[in-house]
Formats: sequence, C-alpha cells, structure tokens
Amino acid sequence: MPQDKYFRKELVTELKRVERLIKKEPSLEKKLYYFSAAYGITSRTYRYSFSREVLMADFVLHTSYGMLQERLSRMKSGDSTVLIEDEHLNKICKGLKLLAEKFENEESIQEPLELILTTAFSTTGPGNYLREKGSITL
Repeated sequence: MPQDKYFRKELVTELKRVERLIKKEPSLEKKLYYFSAAYGITSRTYRYSFSREVLMADFVLHTSYGMLQERLSRMKSGDSTVLIEDEHLNKICKGLKLLAEKFENEESIQEPLELILTTAFSTTGPGNYLREKGSITL
C-alpha cells in the first residue's frame, strides 16, 4: 500500500526531527515539549495507517512523556530527591533515533521502546531506587 509507506516515511522523518530538536535545546521544559511531538506523530500515524507496532510505540512514548512530566512538576515544586539528568535525555534521544531506524528498516521496535520506557521509569521514585540499587542501568 503506497499510503502505508507514505505514513511510515513521515513517522521516521518526524522521530528524527524530534531527536535533533531535543539534542540542541538547552531548556529541560522545551526538551520535554519536543518529546511530546514523538507520540503526536505516532498517534496521527496509527489513525491514518493502523499498525500494532505504531500503537505500541504511541503507548510507550505517551506513558514515558507522562512520567517525565510528573518528575518535572515535582522538581518545580521543590522536590529534588530525583532529578531529570542529561543522561536521561541522552538515552531518550538514543531511543528515538533507534526507533526511527527500526521503523525505517521495518525491524522490531522492542529495543528502542524498552530503552525509552526504562529511562523514563528511572525518573520515578521506584525507578530511581532501582537505579540506585544497580538494577537499572542507563
């Protein structure tokens, strides 16, 4: 289907753009704003050209964004027990780049989704505890 190829190409292009925008942006708030565009493109894609893998990517990206936003909100309210670090954003970028490549090459997207979700989870209380214990490594 030519339509499916078109939407997959647009998805890949947008994921790569999001990754580049996050990398060059100094503001944490704006980085997360750009990250929200990742699930924006997945949700548009599955509405026009449904696939289970795009739906799964959308779920993981949206959930990860929610975890990061929750942590940012806590940080802004003065909670400094767990911080969003540069390492977190670097791993998110790595995951987005890999996700785009996997979609482009029509390969399994499990690895980049696991990387993105685990990275976002590590900014939560339980996730950070597991990171401090050494159970989660970024």
